[in-house]
Amino acid sequence: MSETTDIEATEIERVAGELRNRDRFLLTAHEGPDGDALGSLLGMHHLLTQLGKDSLMFLAAKEFPLPIEYRFLPLEEVFHEAPADMADRTAIFLDCGNIDRMPVDFLSKDGLFTINIDHHHDNTMFGDVNLVEVDASCTAEIVYELAILLGAQLTPEMATALYVGLITDTGKFMYDNTNARTHRIAADLIEAGVNVDETYRRLYERVPIEKLRLLSRALEGIQHHCDGALVLAYVSDADYEASDADEEMTEGIIDHLRSVDGARVAALIRDLGDRGSAARKVSLRSSDGAVDVSAIARSSGGGGHKRAAGFSTDLEMEALVSFLSSEVAAQLS
Repeated sequence: MSETTDIEATEIERVAGELRNRDRFLLTAHEGPDGDALGSLLGMHHLLTQLGKDSLMFLAAKEFPLPIEYRFLPLEEVFHEAPADMADRTAIFLDCGNIDRMPVDFLSKDGLFTINIDHHHDNTMFGDVNLVEVDASCTAEIVYELAILLGAQLTPEMATALYVGLITDTGKFMYDNTNARTHRIAADLIEAGVNVDETYRRLYERVPIEKLRLLSRALEGIQHHCDGALVLAYVSDADYEASDADEEMTEGIIDHLRSVDGARVAALIRDLGDRGSAARKVSLRSSDGAVDVSAIARSSGGGGHKRAAGFSTDLEMEALVSFLSSEVAAQLS
């Protein structure tokens, strides 16, 4: 177990008690799931299964196929529809700042008991029980603490899932949410059986040539706004067609934008075509924390962290770029 924890004892013990005392669960995470959402989902599923619970995972069918990086995770058993006995199950939302980030009707019905486990600072506390620890590096870290508290064995499968959440949400341990506790947890997970080299290669090195072509087109069209403080790229439907790629292959492009010298905010705009309910999706990253990108995302119906957030929109490109520029400029001023 990690030496210290910032999670309030009463909160984590209440959730641990609910997990002990209830028998049937449905687990879910936010739409457009990232490594932490998927790792937490799978890690919690392994935990509950080990405790002898009836655990089901749910993600909408539109989320599949997952980004290439995460397809090695064993998520074949994920449900895409509500189970027939949903009224008898407890819903656990993982890495979900507000209930609208999993826009599925059956999960917002009255009478459904919900547990909200998350680390976003703007979480709306929508659950019947809320375990929200903003100082945790990721939601996977909180699931780890629950596993330790409940006396579960960190199997290689559970440890690998949680390690994926840890490494992706800390940017390979480079972001400012990384601290000594993060590394202690990583050490515990590695001792439990994580193959570090294989996990890293799966996440970051098995790149299809189509994805590199798409990256090349995105970088060729980089735009600078706000005197270079905002670095922006746009991936259009034409780019997908020309590179024989799809929207799932945009994962990681924004990290290149974030690394541009002088960038304070990176923005990746990508067309969704018939792949989403909105025309475009926007991912935002703040390089030094001077701009709270979650505030920009929330104003457009999205959410996230102060330094990593996103939203969907129907704004045309010119209006969208103008909106992002004005929001970034207003915060920097």
